[in-house]
Amino acid sequence: MTRIVPATSLLALLFLLPTACSDASHAQDEMELRQLVAVQAEAWNRGDATAWTQDFTQDSDFINIVGSLFEGRAEIEQRHAAIFATIFKGSQVKVTVRRIVFPEADIAVVDTIHELTGHTGLPPGVQNTQPGLLRTQMKYVMKKISGQWRILAGHNTDVKPAP
Repeated sequence: MTRIVPATSLLALLFLLPTACSDASHAQDEMELRQLVAVQAEAWNRGDATAWTQDFTQDSDFINIVGSLFEGRAEIEQRHAAIFATIFKGSQVKVTVRRIVFPEADIAVVDTIHELTGHTGLPPGVQNTQPGLLRTQMKYVMKKISGQWRILAGHNTDVKPAP
């Protein structure tokens, strides 16, 4: 007997696919990813570039809020050490995980909102989202390697102030 599935049911399944892996089987992974983000925020708040970049893979890449590309963990760490010593020295960040999606069992896309205060300056072309507050949206692509989540790529975008 052949069964015909209504088009609306197929559409509903398509909308559920991106979150289909976010079931109970990924509860531990989601907890680990949230912990990784929290540890990274703590490292930022200490101005510790080595700890901030510890979960990037050696060949990872990172695009910062002005669109500059940094390739490899060493370059990402150098750039963050420079900003921790200058415009972002003493700054504090609060990071909120907005969404985690598992397109495959060992791959995660982690979207976060960063709220940065206490900075003494901003890169050219960047302005505070609100007085004293720079809000950014970060998207990480992460892979579970040898049982540990690692960052393959990060892309940070500043949130423009309301017109």
